[in-house]
Amino acid sequence: MNDVRVSVCMATYNGAAYLAAQLDSILAELEPQDEVIIVDDASSDGTVALLEAVADPRVSIHARADNRGYVRTFEQALSLATGDVLMLSDQDDVWIAGRRERLIEATADHAVAASNLVLLGDDAPLRSPLTGRDWLLREADGSKRWRNQWRILIGDAPYFGCTMAIRREFLASAMPFPGYLTESHDLWIATLANTAGELAHLEQPTLRRRLHDDNASTERPRGIRQALCSRMLLLRLWREARRRVRRP
Repeated sequence: MNDVRVSVCMATYNGAAYLAAQLDSILAELEPQDEVIIVDDASSDGTVALLEAVADPRVSIHARADNRGYVRTFEQALSLATGDVLMLSDQDDVWIAGRRERLIEATADHAVAASNLVLLGDDAPLRSPLTGRDWLLREADGSKRWRNQWRILIGDAPYFGCTMAIRREFLASAMPFPGYLTESHDLWIATLANTAGELAHLEQPTLRRRLHDDNASTERPRGIRQALCSRMLLLRLWREARRRVRRP
């Protein structure tokens, strides 16, 4: 698997507090031919200075003067990547040793793979905001497209961008992101891959997730209005996914 080129695509915004630990865990996993594409979304803290001090030729930094939000920041990072397999990364988690190899294996037969994660500190799984039970992906459920889509639509599918790997050819369908997509780029990718029958579940955790007040995504339940708007967005994404999968 050392002949596969991996692109780690990271979006940063005011992430100086935890970024060094995340980068250390990523770079320890990567091979010499790999790359880390970091797009900074107009940070106002020391994030860019911290990144510019990283003495590793695999890391490239693209700092924007305007803030466009994390969805467009990830989209730009994906567009700049040149690897065979692209792995999304947040700025504040920690990779588990073996992540690169496991995700490459999982994308051998599927265009997109999503793994489980655990919480940094105690290695416990997240809890579902709907059921309160452990929030986990099962390998056997990867091919259950209707079940997976239903879980996405009701907000009970633990698909996180920070646990995903994407084969390069999948970008032709996934990008550009829908213009109305202002949140949940990970659920767009999962919806499209699930619709195409190209989504693999990896049960083994590959990431330790750091929970703090500034997380861009949260497992806490939303208010009724926000939840309804989110469900409408997910329905639009599903319709768009079906259109893109059908097109020649």
